[in-house]
Amino acid sequence: MNTKMRTIKTAVLAATAAAFLLSLPQSSVAFAQPLNSDTHAGDSGTASDVQSKLNKPQFKEVKVEVHNGIATLSGSVDLYEYKADADKRAHKTKGVDAVRNNIEVAGPSVPDNELKAKLGEKLEYDRVGYWNVFDAISIGVQNGVVTLGGHAIGYPARDSALALVGTYPGVKDVVDEIQVDPASPMDDRIRLAEYRAIYGFPSLNRYAIDPGKTIRITVVNGHVQLDGVVDSQADKDAANIRANGVPGVFGVKNNLVVADQPSESQKQAAVQ
Repeated sequence: MNTKMRTIKTAVLAATAAAFLLSLPQSSVAFAQPLNSDTHAGDSGTASDVQSKLNKPQFKEVKVEVHNGIATLSGSVDLYEYKADADKRAHKTKGVDAVRNNIEVAGPSVPDNELKAKLGEKLEYDRVGYWNVFDAISIGVQNGVVTLGGHAIGYPARDSALALVGTYPGVKDVVDEIQVDPASPMDDRIRLAEYRAIYGFPSLNRYAIDPGKTIRITVVNGHVQLDGVVDSQADKDAANIRANGVPGVFGVKNNLVVADQPSESQKQAAVQ
């Protein structure tokens, strides 16, 4: 009998305790549980892992903090390419979900006009021998921030331009707005036909002599665009006529600039 009473009493106590716990607010129950410090410890370990990946002389001034999987990079480097490389290394670290890149590019300060001219010259001769005549990459510079736009025939051409700019002293940041032209057998046929039509013309074939002073030809969905600098209005007109004469072309946008004459954008700026 005593055994039976003890069993009933134990069951009543257990039910009462369960009812009491269920009646508590969720915050009270949660408070009763031990605090979990795994997240904090994980962030600390991840920060150490990122810092170890940046154990290079060029990153000696770079600091790393990680909070909830977001790595924040701060400090300074001498070249923009180092800033971009630090970003890549952090992204590849286990435990990093995102990167906030606050690294400043120290290095020398170069006037925007000078920087634009130097970078333009380098890009003109970039990838010579790899059909760079079909690339037309534009450059804008403001306070050391370089914006690359225009067209590239493929991702290798775009990546090469970005890498070239990123290694130049004085570049504080790089904005990539380059359009990589889509692969198209039709456009490839038009590109070759345009090349033959323009550079095969007697008065225009001299522009093929200097690989950095070419008439640039870009084609997207049958639409042709000409960029570059020519010696005379007659050459600009001749290139336009030759480009329009290629079968399958839907239209030609002639952006060629005549040497020693203001471009259309410069004319518009002067009017304003």
